[in-house]
Amino acid sequence: MNSRPAISSPAPSVSWYQALGRRIATLWVVKMIGTTVGISGFFVIYFWVMHNPPSEPTVMPLTLLDHWVGVSDDAMLLYGSLWFYISLAPAFAKDKAELWACARDAALMAGVGLVVFWFFPTTVPAFAVDWAQYPTLQFLKSADAGGNAFPSLHVAFAVFTAVLLERQLHAVGSPAWVRVLNMLWALGIVYSTLATRQHVLLDVLGGSLLAAVVSWAGNTRSRLVWTGA
Repeated sequence: MNSRPAISSPAPSVSWYQALGRRIATLWVVKMIGTTVGISGFFVIYFWVMHNPPSEPTVMPLTLLDHWVGVSDDAMLLYGSLWFYISLAPAFAKDKAELWACARDAALMAGVGLVVFWFFPTTVPAFAVDWAQYPTLQFLKSADAGGNAFPSLHVAFAVFTAVLLERQLHAVGSPAWVRVLNMLWALGIVYSTLATRQHVLLDVLGGSLLAAVVSWAGNTRSRLVWTGA
C-alpha cells in the first residue's frame, strides 16, 4: 500500500486581464449605479455653483505655457473621455472596502473643489479665439462657460484616477505597456484642458496638487488600517 501523501496540483495562474474581469464582475450593479448617481449629482452641484457665484469671479492669469499650447478641436475627444476614464477605478475595485475608499476620496476631492469654487470663484480669460472655427469646442463653450476654473477638477479627477489605476494594474500584474497607456491617457486629459481653453496652467497645477494630497491621504489611511488590523 502506498502511504505517500497525494501531491496536490498547483492552482492555475490567472492572467492580469482575467483578474480585471473578476474585479469588474464584483458588485457590478452597485458600481454602475453608484458611478452614475455620483457623476450626475456632482454635475448638478457644479453647475449650480458656477452659475450662482456669491461674488464676481476672479480671472485667472495666463503663463507662457498657456500661450504656447495651441487650441485644438480634436482635444475635445480627450477632454470628454474623462467621464469614461474615471469610471474605470471603481469598476476595477476588488471588493466593497476598495470601492468605498475610492468613492470616499473622490467625494472628498470634489467637496474641497466645490468649497473653493464657492468662496473663491474664478474663471478663465476671454480668449481671442473665433470659436466658429472650432465647432466641437463651440458646443463645449455653450455648455460650460469656463467658470469654476481653479482648481481644475477635470485635472484632479484625471490624476486621482491615474494613481488608483496604477495601483490596481500593479496588483493584478498587468504588463508595463498597459500601465504606460494609463499614464498617457491621464496626461492627454490634462493637456486637453489647456488645448480646449477650459483651464489655464495655474488651474492644472491646483487640480494636480489637490489630487496628490487626496491620493496620499487615502493611501496613508489604508496603510494605517492594514497595520492596525
